[in-house]
Amino acid sequence: MKNLAFILLFLPFLSCSQQSDTIIIKPISTDSIKISWTNLAKGLDFCETDAPYKSIINDSKITVLKLEPQFFDFSLLIATELKTKSLTADKWADSFDLDIVINAGMYDLAKKMMSKGYLQNNKHVNNPNIHPNYNSMIAFNPKDSSLAKFSVLDLECTPWEKVKKDYNSYAQGLRMLDCDGKAIGWNKRKQSCSMLITAHDEKGFLYFIFCRSPYTHNEMIAFMQKFPFKLVNAIYMEGGPQTSLYVNIGDTKMEKIGSYVSETYPNDKNDHFWKLPNVIGVKLKK
Repeated sequence: MKNLAFILLFLPFLSCSQQSDTIIIKPISTDSIKISWTNLAKGLDFCETDAPYKSIINDSKITVLKLEPQFFDFSLLIATELKTKSLTADKWADSFDLDIVINAGMYDLAKKMMSKGYLQNNKHVNNPNIHPNYNSMIAFNPKDSSLAKFSVLDLECTPWEKVKKDYNSYAQGLRMLDCDGKAIGWNKRKQSCSMLITAHDEKGFLYFIFCRSPYTHNEMIAFMQKFPFKLVNAIYMEGGPQTSLYVNIGDTKMEKIGSYVSETYPNDKNDHFWKLPNVIGVKLKK
């Protein structure tokens, strides 16, 4: 009975993820998702649009932030490097004067201060191990100014050995779209959940994509292929109640908080940011 009680206690805190990407899937239709941008600041646009079909929970809205990286500074904040406790997204923003905060990938639920994939900031390495089945890597703060300021890399297209010394900040995760924009199907473990994704388009714009209403990973992949512009190198950042997108810039304050995970947290009741050990912070250049 004690073991059963432990399992039931632990289940609500399972993340919405799987261990590897698998086959390529096809888009669900040829119709595009409607995108209408509202400018929030120089180099920053916002859109909230309807998903192609209704979820079982909440409003079925997809939130999209589009950033021009040249107008922003990016920071990787790791609690083990800063010798601090995990903080909520808004507290990370307040403590480090940030305009935008998102999850820096999934963290290990058994070792809550450690990332599930490789995570490095400057000389501090939170997790030194390249996860063999996580085929995407965020890389920013380049050592050479000729390199892209913020990149999401497909490690199947750009081998780790070629780029591991090019940047100061790295965060590893699972692919959703590859370097050609092809969909990478997640078929090992079918779950639906709230979700946060980071991606590029072919022009180099950066996108943060959030949805509180639960969809499967394959549904969200197909939705991204329905955007009226081509997305590439999409990486899964987090799912479920840990999912966080915080924006406080100009006259805009936005708190996007995840909740639902099928089987392990099947409700829409979460109303607050969860504490995170690792986040990516964004600050508009003055």
